[in-house]
Amino acid sequence: MKFLFIIDPISLLIPGHDSTVAMMESAQQLGHEVWITEVNRLSIIAGQAWGFLQSVSLTPVEQKGDRWVAKEQWYHLGEGSLQPLETMDAVLMRKDPPVTIPYLYVTQILDLIDPVKTLVVNRPRGLQAANEKLYTLNFPSVMPETIVSQDKQVILEVVGKKGAGVLKPLDGKGGEGILFLQEGDRNLNSLIEISTHWGQEPVMIQEYLPAASEGDKRIIVLEGEPIGAVNRIPVGKEFRGNMAVGGRVAKTEITDRDRQICRVVAPKLKEDGLYFVGLDIIGGYLTEVNVTSPTGIREIDLLDNVSLGKQVIKWIVSVII
Repeated sequence: MKFLFIIDPISLLIPGHDSTVAMMESAQQLGHEVWITEVNRLSIIAGQAWGFLQSVSLTPVEQKGDRWVAKEQWYHLGEGSLQPLETMDAVLMRKDPPVTIPYLYVTQILDLIDPVKTLVVNRPRGLQAANEKLYTLNFPSVMPETIVSQDKQVILEVVGKKGAGVLKPLDGKGGEGILFLQEGDRNLNSLIEISTHWGQEPVMIQEYLPAASEGDKRIIVLEGEPIGAVNRIPVGKEFRGNMAVGGRVAKTEITDRDRQICRVVAPKLKEDGLYFVGLDIIGGYLTEVNVTSPTGIREIDLLDNVSLGKQVIKWIVSVII
């Protein structure tokens, strides 16, 4: 089968960390063709989605001790050509956030792909609907107390009531721009003003969960089922556990509470065609639903001696067949 990955420039990917590379390697190891393109190489021609596509061959990473190690030249690109995306059996949208207006335009291009001919993961309409912060509000029974507002007074009242809160930009990624707000902080007003662009953009304020110091668990979910998890633990004085800001990864288990949360979110994920997602759970509460390019596969594979990439590719093949 032919697998197309829509990615950031391949030279910028980190083979020992990026889940996208893990899935590309897995597809190759399972005997499938691997192709890549970038969002700025997509077009609509005669009402169809086209792209400048290149085949790619990969030298898989190797485990050395407690990390993955890649060759200096870990990929080789073939000659590219302009092709309809429907010549592929599966298209995986793996462009990193933020979800900008151009990103949404790309999902509308992908929406022109005939789903009978080609499976798109995740479904374009689902990506359009599922802001990774706001989508969590579909599941109030399993999430911490949360508001969304650009009104400074509303935010101040919530922080004053709770004593503290976590502010999240709605278009952030990898922990970028997340702030710990605390009653009595002399910078509190300014932090809110800067984050909301002086009341012009809404932000999310979540109840601060002290369990965050013990870790922010990432659960990889495939068609509504949890298939692996990794704990991301803040280091030093940092309160964020995201790997992108230096969080330490640790082996963890999928608990009964985690499975309960997955059962709550699974019907909505399936309805929206969000087949491959990453749930973030702190202290038994769902804090985010990551749908654009969830990471964590490499870390889970290393800690649990599994291959989630192959599991994902095999699932895609089973759906197509």
